[in-house]
Amino acid sequence: MKRNTGLPLLLFFLAFTWALPAQEKKQYQLGMVGFYNLENLFDTIDDPNTDDHEFLPDGSYAWSGVKYRNKLHNLATVIAAIGQEVGGVRLQCPDVLGVSEVENRQVLEDLVNQPELKPYGFGVVHYDGPDRRGVDVGLLYKKDKFTLLGSRSVRLYDSVNPEFLTRDQLVVSGLYMGDTLHFIVNHWPSRLGGERRSSPKREMAARLTRRIVDSILAVSPDAKIIVTGDLNDDPVNKSVTEVMRAPRQDDYAKLEPGQMFNASYGLYKRGVGTLCYRGQWNLFDQMLITQGLTGKDRSTLKFYGFRIFNDPMLLQKSGRYNGYPLRTHAGGVYLNGYSDHFPVYMILIKEK
Repeated sequence: MKRNTGLPLLLFFLAFTWALPAQEKKQYQLGMVGFYNLENLFDTIDDPNTDDHEFLPDGSYAWSGVKYRNKLHNLATVIAAIGQEVGGVRLQCPDVLGVSEVENRQVLEDLVNQPELKPYGFGVVHYDGPDRRGVDVGLLYKKDKFTLLGSRSVRLYDSVNPEFLTRDQLVVSGLYMGDTLHFIVNHWPSRLGGERRSSPKREMAARLTRRIVDSILAVSPDAKIIVTGDLNDDPVNKSVTEVMRAPRQDDYAKLEPGQMFNASYGLYKRGVGTLCYRGQWNLFDQMLITQGLTGKDRSTLKFYGFRIFNDPMLLQKSGRYNGYPLRTHAGGVYLNGYSDHFPVYMILIKEK
């Protein structure tokens, strides 16, 4: 992947808008869903069942109540600001947001009760998983926009290495804009040890995700499913293109039966990413959809667009990491930032 060319390119994609279909006598409603890696949203309380010592007052990050409150405020400010104007309609703050790197349900409850988010009336879906550090995925939803129908947490087992532990995959179903919508929220295994050496773990996670997708499609072949999360792989890696069956394709009309559309691929192809490491931009934070969400028949809920929320406030403004996402800590220094990832979001459309 080519290197991101900097702030002007980022702002170009941030500012890009869509024109609503200009068809007479038809009106449309728009919705917005997204994903955000919250980068180590830990409380200050020791959990004896996990390795959370780094984020304790006497830990390496000297994680205090003040830092925790700052983190909550910063993240809430970002989530409340996510969005843009689409065809003259201002979309702000996703109706449904998948999240990762959260320690427990309480940190999510604290987050949605921040002044920036409390007016939206968010509900929380969270299950404790087996990750050694205690980080999980979760889902936030506006209770007046998304009616929760059910949820479950699916564990990834490695038959070759039973000691391997990673994040559970969260499956959430609900009614959104009159249609049933399914979310599978992921945080696939990291690239620790190198991309090539660690890729089998992500492919294993992808196989589990694809099995969940197929199990829903077996019951409802036209099901509207969004697979999202920090995949720790790019849209061109095997875990996505082959295992998830989401090919390098930015035109969903060219998909074969059973394939998924990777809404993230178009921006990746243009060199835009959600995180940067040693000058290399990656787009790990992805949104894949089943073909039930594609097409031009907007009498039911359909995909309309995908964007990365890379507002200037989220960027480091100087130094070695100028232009990178402004994170909470870097190089052992407390920066009082947001996350090492940018949020992503998807616009959905339906005829009124």
